[in-house]
Amino acid sequence: MLKTGKWIMSLVVLMLVLSACGNNSNTSNNGTGVEAPAAADTETTENGTAETTLKVASLIPPMTDILELIKPQLKEEGINLEVVILSDNVQPNDALANKEVDANFFQHVPWMEEYNKNKNANLVPVQPVYHAVYGAYSKRYKSMEELPDGATIVIANDASNGGRSLDMLDKAGVIKLKEGVGINGTLADIVENKHNYKFEEVDLLMLARMLDDADLVLMTPAYASPLGLTPKKDALLTETVESAFAITLVAREDNRDSEPIQKLAKAISSPEVKKFLEDNYDEIAIPAF
Repeated sequence: MLKTGKWIMSLVVLMLVLSACGNNSNTSNNGTGVEAPAAADTETTENGTAETTLKVASLIPPMTDILELIKPQLKEEGINLEVVILSDNVQPNDALANKEVDANFFQHVPWMEEYNKNKNANLVPVQPVYHAVYGAYSKRYKSMEELPDGATIVIANDASNGGRSLDMLDKAGVIKLKEGVGINGTLADIVENKHNYKFEEVDLLMLARMLDDADLVLMTPAYASPLGLTPKKDALLTETVESAFAITLVAREDNRDSEPIQKLAKAISSPEVKKFLEDNYDEIAIPAF
């Protein structure tokens, strides 16, 4: 009986030790009891060097082209860049907020800020890369002067791109917004509309399809380019490069200062990327660094 009692006691102690080890393996807390944020995966290669896999969500060229361009440079610095291509303007932020990816590259800061507000997220800008110049396009008219009174103007229905559109029209003298609203303006902030233009708000992904039905559509090169349209050549109005809407590398508060993210930021704003944009996308993308 004595031996049996000692055996049972030893078993209990062993279980407690294993339980403690299990808790420590799941929580890196430095004594605080708070779980550490997820980090990029690090593996050891066949030659014994450490390599970090960095997942970046993106959508379309030139965003994806830029990420492919900088892959070799990052590989030399021990980073395996994995580009995760998603299909809409919400998924990349959801994936980043849920720590399914380490960063994303597809959006401007006002869009990110709107997402943070709506989802109580903590996404942060890391590095502006290029200005996707917003333009006003028409299949019916060759200049703003030809646009008739009562013409229908289509803009995006989200707060950031809708405000961007109205601000662009305000700066061009097409309409007048309430003093000081800037890119935060809404249709309710229009205080002067001399030509009685009618405004229609649609989902961002529907803008290009509206070009056949509307008199004027305001959109980014991402939606104009598939139609063969560019800001320089075809837009009746364009945004200035002083805009707050540069396409930006975005991370989270918990990883923005990490070495892999900072290496990515450096690579994505390198002279090679600038030359690539100037050589291949000068009609639609102006470097922002």
